[in-house]
Amino acid sequence: MILVSKEALALKVNKKHGEKAIALTRKLGVDNKKLRILKEEQFIFVPIRRSLREEELKRIEQQLEDFELSYNSFLEKKNQPQTLDQLLEKKLPAELIKILPRSIDIVGDIAIIEVPRELAPQKKIVGEGILKIHRNIRTVLAKAGVVNGTFRLRKIEIIAGEHRTETIHAEHGCKYHVDVAKTYFSPRLSYEHKRVATLVQKGEIIVDLFAGVGPFSVLIARKNKEVKVYALDINQIAFEYLKDNVRLNRVETLVFPKLGDARKVVGEDLSGIANRVIMNLPEKAIEFVDVACRALKPEGGIIHFYSFLRSPDSMANLKQRFTESVEESGRELSRFLSTKNVRATAPYQWQVVLDAKIS
Repeated sequence: MILVSKEALALKVNKKHGEKAIALTRKLGVDNKKLRILKEEQFIFVPIRRSLREEELKRIEQQLEDFELSYNSFLEKKNQPQTLDQLLEKKLPAELIKILPRSIDIVGDIAIIEVPRELAPQKKIVGEGILKIHRNIRTVLAKAGVVNGTFRLRKIEIIAGEHRTETIHAEHGCKYHVDVAKTYFSPRLSYEHKRVATLVQKGEIIVDLFAGVGPFSVLIARKNKEVKVYALDINQIAFEYLKDNVRLNRVETLVFPKLGDARKVVGEDLSGIANRVIMNLPEKAIEFVDVACRALKPEGGIIHFYSFLRSPDSMANLKQRFTESVEESGRELSRFLSTKNVRATAPYQWQVVLDAKIS
């Protein structure tokens, strides 16, 4: 392969300021993405795509101690496919290119995809393509079933990369050890984790009924230093990861993991203590509304209730079922603070959340 050299304007800085210079040109939108950065002895040359405006030059002067603008020769970057379609268009027929996975769940350095039945014989080609497109991915998994069972697990198959299902996932400043084959974890709930954490008030006691590896509980504790969170899960493996993540994120004095069925644990240890209860078990949460109500303090509190909604069912019907379950438990619904779709989970199916004030 012949590498082409090209003249371009560049920002010359000492190597110790190289990362700052690169970040600054990107932020200003003047970085030349077609050319390679040049390194010479003590200096680094960052190619830029046009002359700098006066305000841009002032911005650089404010943030870099010493720099020069000069023309240099740079090697052009080798053109890389930008999409999976482009990468595989010569390896797969057009009808299969049309059904390539458009959605990827990324947990740590693991990518999880859904492979259409027609594409199954070429799934390893697809997996290898994803590794080339996403340089930070080390393993590609294909979904081999739906989420089901008490532990909310699905069958998965390794189709490319390293043969493992364990990783470390970073989210909102927290890190989580997770095994995607043995524990439930969804990166698509990232916004919900943060949303609920920001609603928590100083001094609250929270019961996370189905905590998994701890994405709600740990983030709440990291953002609110004067809370107490009881994190429950029935899956022994998830419980071990939960304890590990509590230590990893240094919230041992705020988050208290408990292993066991939520109904039993609340009945024995956590009745009448909570200001807030999180119910992220969409398949069966309606069966545990009475447990959530029992966990709340006598004066009441807030429940974050997650459920699946399938057309032609409606949000109004779900709210009615939830209200009836609250009343059957001996409590009263004061009002719904919020009701919304969280994410689509299948055609005509959504995960939704009801934030309810219980009295």
